[in-house]
Amino acid sequence: MEHLWLPDISVWEKILRSGVVYLFILLAFRFAGKRQVGQLTPFDLVVLLIISNAVQNSMIGNDNSVGGGMIGAATILILNWIVVEVSYRFKPARRLLEGQPALLVHNGKILTENLKHERITLEDLQAALRRSGVGDVHQVRYAVLEENGQISVIPKT
Repeated sequence: MEHLWLPDISVWEKILRSGVVYLFILLAFRFAGKRQVGQLTPFDLVVLLIISNAVQNSMIGNDNSVGGGMIGAATILILNWIVVEVSYRFKPARRLLEGQPALLVHNGKILTENLKHERITLEDLQAALRRSGVGDVHQVRYAVLEENGQISVIPKT
């Protein structure tokens, strides 16, 4: 019964393992792209599930206790709260963690290099324009890929 609640590794090692994995995943997804969770393709979802399985053992070590799992989860939640607070309070940290908006269309002209850089297909851009009520790219003053992965469209007046 003791192994149910008490971790097999030290609490500090559990916290360190969870923290390192959290920061690694945070940075990996930060530099992987700007898609929102709601915009995940089946491929993105498979990658996410495989990554979570791949890093599981690095977080828990050889420990399967309930207490160890709660320590790991608490560590991740606390680190996430810290990251949210830091990015909220400090603009340079926000830019580092969330990135910067990227201009995709300027005065009706598609900026193909920016599309390539952001890994946005022409079809994805056209779908975002249609969702904004714009039928033709020539009607667009600006289309911007925001930090949160959404595409904002400002039509010409």
